[in-house]
Amino acid sequence: MVRGCTKMEFDQLNTTQGLDVAGKRVLVRVDFNLPMRDGVVSDATRLVRSAPCLRDLIGRGAKVIILTHLGRPKGKPAPEFTLKPVADELSQVLGQPVRFVEKCIGEMAEAASRDLKPGEIAMFENLRFHKEEESNDPDFAAALARSGDIYVGEAFSCAHRAHASVHAITRLLPSYAGPLMNQEILALRAALEEPRRPTAAVVGGSKVSTKIPVLMNLVAKVDKLIIGGGMANTFLAASGLDVGTSLCEHDLLDTAREIVAGAKAKGCEIVLPIDAVVADAFKAAAATQTIPVDQVPSDMMILDVGPASVARLTQVIAGCRTLLWNGPLGAFEIEPFGKGTFALAQEAAKLTRSGQLISVAGGGDTVAALNAAGVAEKFTYVSTAGGAFLEWLEGRALPGVAALVEAGRMSRAA
Repeated sequence: MVRGCTKMEFDQLNTTQGLDVAGKRVLVRVDFNLPMRDGVVSDATRLVRSAPCLRDLIGRGAKVIILTHLGRPKGKPAPEFTLKPVADELSQVLGQPVRFVEKCIGEMAEAASRDLKPGEIAMFENLRFHKEEESNDPDFAAALARSGDIYVGEAFSCAHRAHASVHAITRLLPSYAGPLMNQEILALRAALEEPRRPTAAVVGGSKVSTKIPVLMNLVAKVDKLIIGGGMANTFLAASGLDVGTSLCEHDLLDTAREIVAGAKAKGCEIVLPIDAVVADAFKAAAATQTIPVDQVPSDMMILDVGPASVARLTQVIAGCRTLLWNGPLGAFEIEPFGKGTFALAQEAAKLTRSGQLISVAGGGDTVAALNAAGVAEKFTYVSTAGGAFLEWLEGRALPGVAALVEAGRMSRAA
């Protein structure tokens, strides 16, 4: 949650719904930081997800100008990070030309914005070709703002960064949340701030150390906290069990005990695996055994949850109304260690489809696991944001969201 933003303040967030954009230059900050291979976009998912917003604005007669970044060019122009291939790919997705502008500030950019006709779209060059973008420089934000009449924040995955194009610019132009940004906020509020109870969270992944703030925040928010992946090994070891050669952060056993104690104080039940799939090596097609977690041989490693754990976890989520998911239960990337994650994901999808469960998931590995299980489209909402999703789970303020909320509050006060 954005600290300091009450429910009422979130309700003051301005969106593009019903906004008069005819003939206006609309700067749309998206996240088109796409995977590239040999100068060609290799995954256009983010383009496809942003297309409805862009088509809506174009259809209402806006002059749309896309602001985004690509890669880490370290504050100076770099040919390998040009957005020209992204503009070309977006043209294919939208079915209309996307004019590429070789600058994002200055006379070339401003002239291009003036030359656009209603219903046309342009993409400015990589924002990160200027070091001032990442330093949230107000002069750089002002230079961007000169090309627009309205600003639309549509990059939730960048909202955890106080950069000029997501934060400072909102003080200079009438600013609105785009539909994807609004969907992300609504989904996370539904899962964390205003959930249907009981609530459960699945938190997996390899290391406790990367998710201590997430766990600390969630024990105060949810009724059941399911811990899986390598993280679970640390909690099992903290309870006195031998986890063999499994990935385990032995220096964090006291931290794990503190989290367990904190959960108990808050009335949150921590749910750990009761059986495990073990092998003597982390490799494809390794010989495996399924055994209770208190019988792991000293020369074996835990690589997935077992069927008894899946049955127990299925029972837990079946008794809940809201599910938040971040991180896999096992090493799903290698066969056969994805079975536990896939089985529970499919159960969650089934409960969602029947209307029993609101399911919200996010994070790179999580999205990959849900896609591998064939259920990503069957969850209530799946966020493609990585860092921003995690920071929201930690309870930290997201500068890009807070800036839009403040812009909405100020416009109402004017």
